[in-house]
Amino acid sequence: MDDCPIEIGSMLLTLVDPNEGSEVAYNRWYERDHFYAGCMVGPWLFAGSRWVATRELKDLRLSDGRGEVADPVDAGSYVAIYWVHAGKEEEHWKWAGEQVHWLYSNGRGFSERTHAHTVIFDYVTTAYRDEDPIPIQLALDHGYSGIAMVATDRAEGVSERDFAAWTAESGRLATGSIASISSWRPQPRNEITANAPMDLGTGTGGPERTMQLAFLEGETRSAWDDVRRYAEAIDASGKGRVCFAGPFHKTVVGTNEYADRLW
Repeated sequence: MDDCPIEIGSMLLTLVDPNEGSEVAYNRWYERDHFYAGCMVGPWLFAGSRWVATRELKDLRLSDGRGEVADPVDAGSYVAIYWVHAGKEEEHWKWAGEQVHWLYSNGRGFSERTHAHTVIFDYVTTAYRDEDPIPIQLALDHGYSGIAMVATDRAEGVSERDFAAWTAESGRLATGSIASISSWRPQPRNEITANAPMDLGTGTGGPERTMQLAFLEGETRSAWDDVRRYAEAIDASGKGRVCFAGPFHKTVVGTNEYADRLW
């Protein structure tokens, strides 16, 4: 994307469940306070969005049974995703680690929630369906109706480069509802994430883990069929094993849409 010089360096992905009975309070706290005060106002974080899995969407999730990413498989209702500018990650994550402790010490946390999977990822690459696509840098702001997470543990001897090339092979995204699939490498826990004021949920995955985000067009439930077929193709290819995959609707900012359909 030569015409889009804003480059992604890393991503925060945080998959969380509100406690039952606290759905509306959690949604309002996150979008009216934490989304901004805990993330968007930070240095070099340039895009963010929130997504939600209703009970119907949770029932579509795939798992290899090991409890990777979501344990149990239906854990995690809301996922928030943020892009951080390349080359500026150290500055941002230092700020983020300090900011979250400041917020909690000043009564601006929310204890009635459980993190299912909160991880920092490094950007690898993106495969696109269209010749003139929406750049991944703009994907969180574009208005996609849904996303899907696909976490794969690559087979022995299959590199990130090999797996990304397989994803981008001609025809794999040529038709259907998947506009793009971005690939990400999980960062191991470090002094910032290991000292968060809450349990961050399941582990990051090992060096063989590739997390992918599929940006979906059209109705999320229907688009999921294309993602499911993609996940099945991964397993059949011998390139790796899908340990978790699941779809999410885009939240409707300023409303509590979907909050009554999580369970």
